[in-house]
Amino acid sequence: MKICRVNQINSSSFVKNQVAGQFIILAMEISKTDLLKEVKFRTSRSGGKGGQNVNKASSKVELIWDVAASNLFDTEQKQQILRKLPNRINAFGLLQVITEEERSQYLNKERSLEKLIILIQNALHNPKIRKASKPKRSSIEKRLKSKQLQSLKKINRRSSGQFD
Repeated sequence: MKICRVNQINSSSFVKNQVAGQFIILAMEISKTDLLKEVKFRTSRSGGKGGQNVNKASSKVELIWDVAASNLFDTEQKQQILRKLPNRINAFGLLQVITEEERSQYLNKERSLEKLIILIQNALHNPKIRKASKPKRSSIEKRLKSKQLQSLKKINRRSSGQFD
């Protein structure tokens, strides 16, 4: 997996995630066509907007993906997905994504696939490990000098305690 940091994104094939004011592009080779071979869809009637069409059309889409049986990832990546997405995976090891935002079944299928790709990429993302650093000598000296100046100011403000 390749991770790049950029300020602007021109390509529509990458997924955007904003972390700490920067965009991280996860350029993993997961294509929708490869995922479609391993994914099953279940449809049902959806609530919400759509008028009378809601009562007769099955626009709600439930995407089901078997993580353990996937051929797209190696065992280490599968374990990482299972470890990072425990609330999305049921007792049988199936990852479920439910979408009912759009009025058409096709758009809900597309949106659920996009959600699945984002979930997988976020689960496989390994954050950069922070290296502990020591403050520079000049910054330490600057801090101590400012503390000394501040203490001198306060010492000069004190009265001598004698009355004239």
